[in-house]
Amino acid sequence: MRFFSDNAAPVHPAILDAIARANHVDTAYDGDALSAKLDAAFSNLFEREVAVLWVSTGTAANSLALAALAQPHQGVICHREAHIEVDECGAPGFYTGGAKLMLVDGDGAKVAPDTVTALLNSIRNDVHQVQPAALSITNATEYGLTYSPDEVAALGEMCRGRGLGFHMDGARFANAVASSSCHPADVTWRAGVDILSFGFAKNGGMNAEALVFFDPEQAKTARYHRKRAGHLLSKGRFLAAQLLAFLEGDLWLINARTANAAARIIADSADGRLLHPVEANEIFIHLTASEAASLRALGYDFYDWGEGAARLVTSWQHTAADVTPLAQAIAKL
Repeated sequence: MRFFSDNAAPVHPAILDAIARANHVDTAYDGDALSAKLDAAFSNLFEREVAVLWVSTGTAANSLALAALAQPHQGVICHREAHIEVDECGAPGFYTGGAKLMLVDGDGAKVAPDTVTALLNSIRNDVHQVQPAALSITNATEYGLTYSPDEVAALGEMCRGRGLGFHMDGARFANAVASSSCHPADVTWRAGVDILSFGFAKNGGMNAEALVFFDPEQAKTARYHRKRAGHLLSKGRFLAAQLLAFLEGDLWLINARTANAAARIIADSADGRLLHPVEANEIFIHLTASEAASLRALGYDFYDWGEGAARLVTSWQHTAADVTPLAQAIAKL
């Protein structure tokens, strides 16, 4: 009945079991046996050598990634509705020591090469203006749209041509991969992405996110940034345990497919109400105040999203039986 956010969903039982199994004496910080397995496990997933740092929040993952790509006097290009701009309380600037977020527009919070190129061409190459160092995109976007491998590759090619680092905020990366049925590598490093913030908390985790460096050398400095930022947890094995459990048996992908399928059922009931295509697990629909009140009177919880609109988010726990009554209620409005 609650569709506020996948952040608020229960922790998956397999993750709780993994945390319990990690409750034994081991080396502190990231020197434990479980943390030592992360690089190999994620390298196997992405089919290349990677370095992985666990952190406890998506905000920290994004900000540490940007700190690895941009100096304090430089800039990071992102969408005007990007999470790093709208919902992270200036954390990217804090972690980078002052790097500026440089905003562009695009439908559904998606970034296109021509929009970025237009911004780049408007900046003089002199000491009086902030020089961009990186591009950050969100997949799936803040409005639930996904990037295809070709779309990411076009941005990656542009970044290489202009000397920009390329970061992907993947708070809902699992949902994006599940939606497009692509290989995780095809929409990341093969398409030019340098660093991925791989989100797990929205997908059934407790408090673990993976910061994936497709160039392991970039992770060396990031380890110091993580410590300095207060995110080197003394009992990091509990975060590593969660990440490893998600990769086992593709639980990360199974959970995302479940959430996406539930969102599709709701979307199919919202004929003519959709504000954006439903490509992951977020649904944005037109709702008048009285219609929203009628749904809430039935017990459904969700966020208002500006005047006359609402956002509903499904999660790994939502089955077809859970969401069908809501879909029917929306169809009857």
